[in-house]
Amino acid sequence: MGQLKLDKIQKFYGDFEVLKSIGLEVKEGEFVVFVGPSGCGKSTLLRMIAGLDSTSTGDILIDGVRVNDKPPVQRGIAMVFQSYALYPHMTVFENIAFPLRVERLAEETIREKVEAVAKILQLDKRLQQKPGMLSGGQRQRVAIGRAIVREPKIFLFDEPLSNLDAALRADMRIELSKLHQDLKATMIYVTHDQVEAMTMADRIVVLNAGEIAQVGAPLELYHKPQNLFVAGFIGNPKMNFMPVTCTAADERGVTVSYAGESVTLPVASREDLVGQTLTLGIRPEHLTLGSGDLTVTVTPSVIERLGVNTVAYAALPTGENYCALLPGSAPVRVNTPMSTGIRAGDCHLFDGKGQALERRVDWQTLETPAVSAA
Repeated sequence: MGQLKLDKIQKFYGDFEVLKSIGLEVKEGEFVVFVGPSGCGKSTLLRMIAGLDSTSTGDILIDGVRVNDKPPVQRGIAMVFQSYALYPHMTVFENIAFPLRVERLAEETIREKVEAVAKILQLDKRLQQKPGMLSGGQRQRVAIGRAIVREPKIFLFDEPLSNLDAALRADMRIELSKLHQDLKATMIYVTHDQVEAMTMADRIVVLNAGEIAQVGAPLELYHKPQNLFVAGFIGNPKMNFMPVTCTAADERGVTVSYAGESVTLPVASREDLVGQTLTLGIRPEHLTLGSGDLTVTVTPSVIERLGVNTVAYAALPTGENYCALLPGSAPVRVNTPMSTGIRAGDCHLFDGKGQALERRVDWQTLETPAVSAA
C-alpha cells in the first residue's frame, strides 16, 4: 500500500499563511511531482508529509490512517534530500545498511537486503568503497538505496538532483523513472525544474503562493493550462502572452483583434467578454515563419542557434517578451524583421482574471511538440 490523502492542510508561521487549505489524493504506485517557483510551499508540504514539520490545520492520511501526530519513523515513509547526507567514514554497504542496523535486524537479513538494493542501483561492485571515491550520481544512488532498503510505503524526494550537473541530471531522471517502474512504489518528488516534472511524473501538482494552481498529467497541463500561471510555468521556452481585444463571442468561438488583425479562436464563448482586454497565449514551438491565421511581425534582438532548433527573442510593440522556437536552419537574423504565423487552434485565451477559456481541442489527440529548447 502507499496511498496518501491531504485534507485541507494549512501551515502558518506566525500570521503568515504558507500553505492554504491543500487538498490532494495520491494513488498507490503513482509518481507525483510537486513543482513551482521558490517560496511556493512545495518543500514545506513535503516535510509535513514526512513528519519533519507540523501541520497547523488539516489531516495527513497514509493508507487511511491519520499520521499528524506520528513521528517520521512510524509513518512508513523514506526521504531523499537535496544533500546526499552520507557518512563519509562508512562504506557504501554501511551507508545503505544504516537504517536496518538502527532497527537491529539480523546481519544475514541486512546483507541480503543491501545486496539486493545495490544490484538494482548498479552499486553492487562499489559496496566496499567510501562516498569520497564516488561520483555525484553514484552518491545520490547510495542515498536512494538507503531509502529503498527500508521498504517504505511512500518515497519522498526533495530536489535530489539539484546538486548534479546537467548531464548527470538527465541520466538520473532516467534512472529514477526506471526505478519507479521496477519498484511500482508511490513516489512524491519536489522540484522547481518543470523539465524534471514533465519527464518523470504521472501527475504534476503545480503550486503557487501556497495554493494548488492545477493538478494533471504532464500533457494535460501543457495543452490545457487552467490559468496564466500554469500556462507560463509549464513549457520551455515559456508561453508568449499578447494583449488582445475581444470583438465578438458566438457559437464559433471568441474573436479577438491584435494590431489591426482579427482571428476567431475555438474556445468556449461568453457574451460578457465582448469589449474586454484578454490575453492570448501561444507557445514558441507553435509559431512558424510567414503568415498564419494571425501574423505578428517582430524584430529579434537575440538569436540562439542550438543545432536542431533556433530560438529567436524579440519584444512586442506593447512591451511583452516574444519568443519563437524555429527549425535549426531558420533564416532569421538579429535586428532584421521577421513575420511569424499563428494558427487559431494552437492559441490559448485567458480572461481578465487570468483564467483560461476552455479550448475546443482534445489534447489527447494532439501531437507532442517535436523538440523543446530545454
